[in-house]
Amino acid sequence: MAQLLHIDSSIQGDRSVSRALTARAVERWRAAHPDGTVTYRDLAVDPLPHLNPDTSAALSGELIDEIKAADTIVLGLPLYNFGPPSTVKAWVDHIVAPGLSIDTDTGRGLLGDTELIAIETRGGGYGPGTPREGWDHAQTWLTHGVSLTGLRPRFIVVELTMAETNPAMAELKPLAAHSLADGRDEIDRLWDADESAA
Repeated sequence: MAQLLHIDSSIQGDRSVSRALTARAVERWRAAHPDGTVTYRDLAVDPLPHLNPDTSAALSGELIDEIKAADTIVLGLPLYNFGPPSTVKAWVDHIVAPGLSIDTDTGRGLLGDTELIAIETRGGGYGPGTPREGWDHAQTWLTHGVSLTGLRPRFIVVELTMAETNPAMAELKPLAAHSLADGRDEIDRLWDADESAA
């Protein structure tokens, strides 16, 4: 039976674009896997503790077991101050664990069988030619941060999400709407191959 691990991290609650998009992805996944099951973890509501040498091993084992049980992870990744939420950083710190997610003899990652889809939302614009090109450190960090475990993130990026609420960005609303529409379309195509193979 197919299993999905759904992780949210935005502190914005019902106003969160990343939460709306991960919910859309989960709905799409359920349509493609009607007999599948979903495990949900909300890192904003129930944040993980920082690493602690006395208590982290058991929690790392629990989090890694969640990943090993899943065929797919859908991770909501809002960009905070040019990087990932600290709660996502704590999650990664716990799952990079020699002997649990990394083979200590070979160095091979043990989580490579799980698909990781990171749905990243950015309040501003960080694309080529923009003033803040290269300021998005969440993508490169996540890719490198989980690489030892064998996870390989696939990113879906929606940006300019603050254009609707920030008057200074009003002229960017059409670009924001286009980015959101593109992100939704990409989400809707995620499991087309699974459906055609079913």
